[in-house]
Amino acid sequence: MTSGIGRKVKWTLLVLFAGVMIASHSCMTFRMDAKEIDTFFKAKNVSAHQKTYRAGFRNMHYVSAGDSLKPLVLFVHGSPGSLSAFIDFLADTALLHHALLVTADRPGFGYSNFGNGETSLQKQGEILKPILEEYKKNRPIILVGHSLGGPLIARMAIDYPQLVDGLIIVAGSIDPELEPNETWFRAPLATPFLSWLLPRSFRASNEEIYQLKPQLEMMLPLWSSITCPVIVIQGKKDSLVPAANADFARKMLVNAPVEFVFKDDMDHFVPWSNPELIRDAILKMIEKQPLVQHSSLH
Repeated sequence: MTSGIGRKVKWTLLVLFAGVMIASHSCMTFRMDAKEIDTFFKAKNVSAHQKTYRAGFRNMHYVSAGDSLKPLVLFVHGSPGSLSAFIDFLADTALLHHALLVTADRPGFGYSNFGNGETSLQKQGEILKPILEEYKKNRPIILVGHSLGGPLIARMAIDYPQLVDGLIIVAGSIDPELEPNETWFRAPLATPFLSWLLPRSFRASNEEIYQLKPQLEMMLPLWSSITCPVIVIQGKKDSLVPAANADFARKMLVNAPVEFVFKDDMDHFVPWSNPELIRDAILKMIEKQPLVQHSSLH
């Protein structure tokens, strides 16, 4: 009897959630349009460029700013989200003097085939790889990933070690054992019957988060192949990504020099609440001498 009541409650919550989502299609995009992006940089007096490229059937969108001759820093947002999650960093004068800064819409988000996501971290890395190849002379190449962007940049370092010189994992969802059991609502919403109810940003997000645990499990034997320097930034008050994910990084990154930045009072939204931690990590990573070891690879 109790289990039957529990199922009814879950389905009632699911229906209510679906109703809210239908009513929210137009406002839950988590993205800035091209005009808003241009206006943002004009107000900051920063020269930035919006660019697109083709990856299979996808039109991918990103923004670049900074010194074209300096190291590349690629920012990878979480889920849901878009390149706007890191747009303030592209107007940071300290970073602009030391790097070429790029923030990209991941597949299914922003203006990169909005709503048509990709559940495979390996394939997401393949889709973003052309950015690394475009700027492969800008060494070192440093990847910054927040939340679901954390395991994605780790996967890119595994698959493309010749193109990645450093990782900054910010509140990264990297430990499969710490992924919450949300299949009771994510599985139905990932079906064709119900997925159309979701705003497109949530549709892409639900699909990839639903598949994240098996994706992380597939990465378990691969972490030891990461040898580039890594900085892990984690808040102990993170209610979305448990702080123990940093312990997982400590255990798995056995062949990489790793530095940990913890804050007791910090939550999950580090790019907005504590951007200085990410800025300092980037500057420190650029200065690390071991990162220049691949500079001859063009």
